[in-house]
Amino acid sequence: MQRSESLARLLEETGFADAQRVPLAGDASTRRYERLNLAGRRAILMDAPKSSESAPCPPTATPDERRALGWNATARLAASRVDAFVAVASYLETLGLTPPQIYGADCEAGYAILEDLGDDLYANVIANGADEIVLYEEAARVLARVHGAETPARLQGPGGAVWNVLDYDALALEVNADLFVEWLPRVADVRIDDAARARWEQARDALIAEALRFPRVFTIRDYHAENLLWLPNREGLKRVGLLDFQDAVRGWRAWDFAMLLHDARRDVSAEASRAAVRAYIESIGADEADFERELAVLGAINAMRILGVFARLISRDGKQRYAAFMPREWGHLARTLKHPALEDVRAFVGQVARPHLERAS
Repeated sequence: MQRSESLARLLEETGFADAQRVPLAGDASTRRYERLNLAGRRAILMDAPKSSESAPCPPTATPDERRALGWNATARLAASRVDAFVAVASYLETLGLTPPQIYGADCEAGYAILEDLGDDLYANVIANGADEIVLYEEAARVLARVHGAETPARLQGPGGAVWNVLDYDALALEVNADLFVEWLPRVADVRIDDAARARWEQARDALIAEALRFPRVFTIRDYHAENLLWLPNREGLKRVGLLDFQDAVRGWRAWDFAMLLHDARRDVSAEASRAAVRAYIESIGADEADFERELAVLGAINAMRILGVFARLISRDGKQRYAAFMPREWGHLARTLKHPALEDVRAFVGQVARPHLERAS
């Protein structure tokens, strides 16, 4: 009843009390969305109750405390909190970018009324003939703007939103990488015995130590073609609409690029990948060899994470459709493992999952 009252009040305050409400297809989170339409005026209702997920990570929590709190705390995910979404959106807007405007929010109740940026996701418009290279170059320039700014420790937004920007640290990398050895054996020809697990932990820890030496930036984290919108009637970088950024952390530039270019759901052409990297390096002044090393290391961790996530969705949740994405993700992993910095990880994956690497090569 309290949430219903909070929603009614928020709809009244934003002028959408009498709007037609149409449910939208959900994403992979616990959030729900509705499109609001009132005499041609549109908005999006985000519904994300705090009780729907385990708690996010308190800023001062120890590793043991985070493990006790659950997955969101160990992996440093925002637990779909409205506070995080509206605070990060407000920050991205200060950088001259296009997240949805926040018309109103009740962070305690878990509701927000957002600007409706439309349905022209990158994945859709490219499939319908939009210039992939142009779109990926612009997405890369958006990342240059984000990564070139100083990372704030704390963000504030409307509706009382305050959100801490935490480090994507060793524990978060560890639990995400471990999904590879914990879940893949349940759905694929991957053999992990005690000896293999010990080899994995040695290779994993070396990979994490390498990642922790890379320079840190504000990292959007879930940056790919189904979370980017093409808005050609706007100017410059504002033509790229941003969605699903509430899990932002103090991470690495190559993590965002791994998500963008090593897309699990669509093949990004080699031409678009090269154009994106070139546009980014030209915009931010990065050293290309350093950047390629970072992309290989973090790309490998991310590919193993995603393979583990898909295996978990298939095995635990019965979502067999994710099996269709796994060959593409094996391909991403195989390509990252060619970098000289990944010799130990390449040897390990070759021992436990050689048929998958051979098919991907």
